[in-house]
Amino acid sequence: MDPSDAPDADTTSAAGAPRRLRDLREFRALLGARSTNALAVSALATVVAFQTYEITRDPLALGWLGLVEAIPALSLVLFGGHLADRRDRRTIVVVTSGIVTLTAAVLAALSATGLLTLLGILAVIFATGVASGFERPALTALEAQVVPRGEAARGISILSSVSQGGAILGPAIGGIAIVVVGIPATYAGIALLLAISTACLATIARKPIPAPIEGQPVLQALLGGVRYVARTPALVGSMALDLFAVFFGGAIALLPIFATDILHVGPAGLGVLRTAPSVGALLVMLVATRRPPSRHAGRTLLLCVAGFGLSMIVFGASTIFALSLAALFFAGVTDGVSMIIRNTILRVLSPERIRGRVASVNWVFIGASNELGAFESGLAARLFGTVPSVIGGGILTLAVVGVTAWLVPSLRALDIDRAKPEPDPGAPSTIVPGVDPAS
Repeated sequence: MDPSDAPDADTTSAAGAPRRLRDLREFRALLGARSTNALAVSALATVVAFQTYEITRDPLALGWLGLVEAIPALSLVLFGGHLADRRDRRTIVVVTSGIVTLTAAVLAALSATGLLTLLGILAVIFATGVASGFERPALTALEAQVVPRGEAARGISILSSVSQGGAILGPAIGGIAIVVVGIPATYAGIALLLAISTACLATIARKPIPAPIEGQPVLQALLGGVRYVARTPALVGSMALDLFAVFFGGAIALLPIFATDILHVGPAGLGVLRTAPSVGALLVMLVATRRPPSRHAGRTLLLCVAGFGLSMIVFGASTIFALSLAALFFAGVTDGVSMIIRNTILRVLSPERIRGRVASVNWVFIGASNELGAFESGLAARLFGTVPSVIGGGILTLAVVGVTAWLVPSLRALDIDRAKPEPDPGAPSTIVPGVDPAS
């Protein structure tokens, strides 16, 4: 058997009986880390954006925040995936989580002394982007070593629902905390949450490190994930669906225009509109913890992305607040299901030896769709008008689904319960437990 396809996590107890996720101490540690991190990071984004605008009164400065974080994160993520397959993944996520904790503490200290400027904020956010470039692929690969393969869909559903819940509550908690205790104390509270998340990750044991291919050039090793994804149609198809659906069909960046000029619901209505997709995604993720979408996963993924496109068409055409809200809620439901399926496909179709690098490719797709998608939305709205751009984006999303279903029959037929990684002919014969292969 190819060691790269060996079991990633212990799925049995000492007596040989299958172990449930809730019985796994390390899975509980992941839950603790995910929940506190999601709360802290979403609250941090809210507070940083508020303080940036308070300092500058310049909307463009808010755009710089996303760009300054995205550039290092996307630039380094492929190397981060390579490192995740060559070093202890637990150590990488603990160190990078500690760096993000330190950035929140620095923001608290500078805010308390009145020394924080826009340049200082951008420098701190740049540091979090660097940490993200290394943390994301390592954490994805580490989670695969903690969650048993047979429980992949359920485990991803639980972890995703916890993260989604934190993403919903975090901005509200951050905003209220600014009013109640002030910005410096809010940053300090965020740093405490991040420290708890780091401590949870630190309780996870070191995992086996995949052995490298002897004599493999660094560039060839670095691009191993890209090559593997390129020759695995189901992975390419699932990542492309996410990229183009969000790139063309996403309308979140345009919600202020809809709230102000089309639906006439003001700031309060805007807040409700922004929350609707997250609530839909959270509800479906909670359902998926009991009934994970494993059977006919490829077909379900295609239908969900098509449903997302239809939701955007309805939202773009609607001038009724309740209908627009329902469309966004349904978009969140379909996106929540597709998120679970895409992450599960990544989990079960990537060999352990290069899982960090495969995860890094996925993060490039996600980062490109989110950041470039927001830019595309604004540009299309400027060129064609807000409503035509959203409706057109939904139609293009449906076209992408049709083309993907036609070009990638293996994705159409994918059943996660029977899916296996593609053969990995370059894999070495051994995996060295807990030993750094570069030492």
